[in-house]
Amino acid sequence: MRCLPFCLVAFLLLGSTALAQKINSAYRLGIREIMDPITVDGRMDEQTWKEAEVASHFFMITPMDTSFSKVQTEVRMAYDAQHLYLVVINHHAMAGPYVVESLRRDFNFGKNDNFLVFMDPFDDLTNGFTFGANAAGAQWDGQMYNGGAVDLSWDNKWVSKVKNYEDKWVFEAAIPFKSIRYKKGITEWGINFSRLDLKTTEKSGWAPVPRQFPSASLAYTGTLVWDRPPPDPGANISLIPYTLGGLSRTQSSGEKPSLRSEIGLDAKVSLTSSLNLDLTLNPDFSQVEVDRQVTNLDRFELFFPERRQFFLENGDVFGGFGYSTLRPFFSRRIGLNAPIQFGARLSGKLNKDWRIGAMNMQTGEVDALGLPAQNFSVMALQRQVGVRSNIGALVVNKQSLSYDPLTVPKDQARYSTFNRNVGLEYNLASANNLWTGKVMVLKSFAPNAIGQGIAHAANLRYASGNLSWNCQHEYVSKNFTAEVGFVPRTGYYKLSPSVGYRWFPKSERILSHGPELNSILYYNTQGDHTDNTTYATYSIRFRSQSNFLAWAAYDFIKLQRAFDPTNSLGVTLPSGSKHHWTAYGMEYTSKPQANFTYALSGRMGGYYAQGKRYNVTTDLGYRFQPYVSLALSANFNHIELPQPWGQTQFWLVGPRVDVTLTNTLFFTGFLQYNEQIKNINLNTRFQWRFKPASDLFIVYTDNYLPSPFSMKNRSLVLKFTYWWNV
Repeated sequence: MRCLPFCLVAFLLLGSTALAQKINSAYRLGIREIMDPITVDGRMDEQTWKEAEVASHFFMITPMDTSFSKVQTEVRMAYDAQHLYLVVINHHAMAGPYVVESLRRDFNFGKNDNFLVFMDPFDDLTNGFTFGANAAGAQWDGQMYNGGAVDLSWDNKWVSKVKNYEDKWVFEAAIPFKSIRYKKGITEWGINFSRLDLKTTEKSGWAPVPRQFPSASLAYTGTLVWDRPPPDPGANISLIPYTLGGLSRTQSSGEKPSLRSEIGLDAKVSLTSSLNLDLTLNPDFSQVEVDRQVTNLDRFELFFPERRQFFLENGDVFGGFGYSTLRPFFSRRIGLNAPIQFGARLSGKLNKDWRIGAMNMQTGEVDALGLPAQNFSVMALQRQVGVRSNIGALVVNKQSLSYDPLTVPKDQARYSTFNRNVGLEYNLASANNLWTGKVMVLKSFAPNAIGQGIAHAANLRYASGNLSWNCQHEYVSKNFTAEVGFVPRTGYYKLSPSVGYRWFPKSERILSHGPELNSILYYNTQGDHTDNTTYATYSIRFRSQSNFLAWAAYDFIKLQRAFDPTNSLGVTLPSGSKHHWTAYGMEYTSKPQANFTYALSGRMGGYYAQGKRYNVTTDLGYRFQPYVSLALSANFNHIELPQPWGQTQFWLVGPRVDVTLTNTLFFTGFLQYNEQIKNINLNTRFQWRFKPASDLFIVYTDNYLPSPFSMKNRSLVLKFTYWWNV
């Protein structure tokens, strides 16, 4: 705890320097009410567009950030009582077809010619929304948080059209005011526009952004100036009912296929233009794609992100608290092993400085697991300080209802009656984004807890054009518990310094190159050194957008509990045993402009028990743009250990096909063969977006045992959802 006061003082001093004027305040674009009705068709023949102010003369972000872009882009904006309108002329800088991956929604930014708008409706340089499209018309939308992070799982209701011409492509969009959150009465929003043109490999922005930061950085937005305050969206209630039918069968049960027939309802109620209430009754998430499997040779639980739409809006105010391996709240803990009966989420802005998040979810009993009905409650509050920093508080409570573990038979699993976490954190973000960091402290409460269930952590990061460094510490006591969080290990103290440097040569081929050195040190609560991973990398980014990286690493591990180094055979190394090794590897990712793309990586070196491990990973892709995208990922591990393990080999193979007949009709199918867990998974999903945010899904899933080949379980689900604005 002694370093916390030092970090807090340093952060407050840095935060106090963030009171300067907005960096790109001189970049201003006026927006006026429409003069005539606008048809979203990509033609730009309305009088409104002829007289609207134009944002042009974009600045290059990469490969250099010291000149105007050679690729010309023009942006115009307007509005009426219901919609915010946007039209963009994306001029070609050289002959040749555009480059896109497919018509898939929320496309891969680096593999598509695209245009994006980043909106900061509170002008707080921290939170906002992004919309855009690639050159074939595939839509992109997401919610922004932490000054530039984007959650593309967030979807909302809006329309757009892309029309291609010989010398340009035009993107036109209408975004309902009901689909975004903004402060009533405010006449200046933060705004920036980003253009990626893969033929010239130029990324550019209207308001200039230093090349070490993403174009989404809200610290560098210009200003959208309204001729009058944006209109009040009025009554803003959306009902999203669903109906579902399906079949499922488990081979081991020997039963006939079981039928599913369900209905449910989500509702979105805008209490103000910036504060939203989400309600759900008997939700179902069958439209969510299954997780991509990985070979797991780690000693701790792996993290898979949340994809369920109900949990996504303003999800950062809940799930952004803490660090990647020290999260007091992780929404995937809710409803994974038990059905969600109902729930409510209140989230958004109270005013420019205050954000709030409150959630209550109820799950039902699961008799087969002896799992009782449980209630999950979360309360989060965030106060902005300075220009871009904030202070946050979080309370998480998990409560088992009508449950006494003392009455549970000894041969059944027991569950805690409650688990609670309370936390405070300070997030630093300087006005120019050069300094970022965090200081946090957590306290857990559980039945019969012994000692202090406490955790604290802090980091400070500096990122200039060439030099970047970060220093982080974490402490988690042995009896700290976060049953609704993601804390894969407890009883440790961690130090993690890193430093890197980048050169940007005047070269025809190389964009940047440089080394980075990282070290991760773990100690147990008695101060004994238990883990050390130190690795050095050297990376080269080419102007073609391809990348090369070479690395070398040293690992030391003193096992704190018995561990199977193959995570499959059940034979373990003893607790307290010490292991150390060195390893080397390389990675290469090809340029995204080609129809055939690939990424290759390899690793060789030592492993536990003086063994050896070799790994090869490939990701191959081919596109028939813009309609079909084929991909194949393969991961091979060869492990050599002394007896009783001997030689072990794992294959993980995953072919995938994406067919996008239009930007509203999608088919995705993929197969995953995981030799480590002896499973073959087939997943196919058909989606028809017949109206904005309204869908028909057909999802088919199969799981097989590879040897002898036999079916484990399968399911077929038909789901219909409709977004209805009241």
